[in-house]
Amino acid sequence: MKKLIFVLALSMGTMTAFAQDEVTEQAAETSVESTEAIADVVAAQDDFSEIAADELPEAVTAAVSKNYPTASIDKAYINESNQYKLEVSLQDGTAGTLYADDNGNWIEM
Repeated sequence: MKKLIFVLALSMGTMTAFAQDEVTEQAAETSVESTEAIADVVAAQDDFSEIAADELPEAVTAAVSKNYPTASIDKAYINESNQYKLEVSLQDGTAGTLYADDNGNWIEM
């Protein structure tokens, strides 16, 4: 009788080990799919072509001057939707990226 209980305990342990492996594989597949989706979003956001800072519309440069008076525009980019990606640096040494439309309205990306 003890042997029967021992065999049942071992078989139950084996089944749970296989179930965990399956869950881990499913989690890994979901993680890969999520990573691919994030990469697609980043690629869509990075469809910007570099332009000279003096080619920016007046509304965009005015918005930068108004909201970030100590900022200088290091690089500027544009996409097909006339949205601008601006790499700016402040006098205190911090840097960042801003997004704006052609009317100088800020866009969150």
